[in-house]
Amino acid sequence: MKILAPLFVLALLISASLINAGASRAQTDNLLLPNEKHLRNVKQLTFGGENAEAYFSADGKQLIFQATREGHGCDQIYTMNVDGSNARMISNGEGRTTCSYFFPGSKRVLYSSTHLGDKQCPPKPDFSRGYVWAIYPTYDVFSANADGSNAKQLTNTPGYDAETTITLDGKKLVFTSMRDGDLDIYSMDADGKNVRRLTNELGYDGGPFWSYDGKQIVYRAHHPKTDEQKADYTSLLKQNLIRPTTLEIFVMNADGSNKRQVTNNGKANFGPYFFPDGKRIIFSSNLDDARGRNFDLYTINVDGTGLERITFSEVFDGFPMFSPDGKKLVFASNRNAAKQGDTNIFIADWVE
Repeated sequence: MKILAPLFVLALLISASLINAGASRAQTDNLLLPNEKHLRNVKQLTFGGENAEAYFSADGKQLIFQATREGHGCDQIYTMNVDGSNARMISNGEGRTTCSYFFPGSKRVLYSSTHLGDKQCPPKPDFSRGYVWAIYPTYDVFSANADGSNAKQLTNTPGYDAETTITLDGKKLVFTSMRDGDLDIYSMDADGKNVRRLTNELGYDGGPFWSYDGKQIVYRAHHPKTDEQKADYTSLLKQNLIRPTTLEIFVMNADGSNKRQVTNNGKANFGPYFFPDGKRIIFSSNLDDARGRNFDLYTINVDGTGLERITFSEVFDGFPMFSPDGKKLVFASNRNAAKQGDTNIFIADWVE
């Protein structure tokens, strides 16, 4: 699930666009911006259209991501090498897909898809009630071979099942589901068995990622407080919609215990990912834009101290993920766009 700046551009990020697959991968001079002292050797891996949510394989040699290209009306799942070569679609081209991830060993992958509900792209959300996300109830979680073959359905319950990630040992999955009437986080075994609910507070809990040791989960959440906020949330949820303009970062233990709030800025904070040592988190936020339209990357300690801004572009930067060894950072950005609205995948060396 995506957020872009301007915030309403999320819908456009998932819309249809044709990517020029033969575009040059030549380096440009404007990929690294002043003050971006923690990044070095920034390289652009995709060139045009909408590409996002790129995540490393366990050996750090490949990336899996979602993109709209090759005439498809909405996102499909792709893999490519970390230098951008050998990009290929591995989902079946039906429905909408999201939230892909490699299993350890890179022989199987994970993603969510709506294709069992309808082979066509689901309708875009209704913006008559303001900026909202669509929570498509036909999303289910699937695993497949690395080439997309032998797909197996891991969830089969009414309502949204998506936003799934995998522990580094490949034994546990964590995901977001509406199976119990609210948007909560659940864990399950890699084969879809032993499902366990981890959150139960009214509101959206989602976008979970494991720590490297599998002992903690970081996620984003919106918990409405006032009666007006609760009424708005529940009314939208009945229409399979949410309003994601306020999201805070939380951390909990792998069993759902010891939940604690990390950010408290009232902005849209999302895409959190642990540093390898589990002591810090990198995430995207619009906290420095008074209009709430521009997103940059930030780091913060798990106790909420030590906030530091990492990127300084005037356009969207989001979906950060460290390589398994912590030496590389991959992220999505609107920087160096061939045309307004293009979102591409970038990779950089991480500098402490």
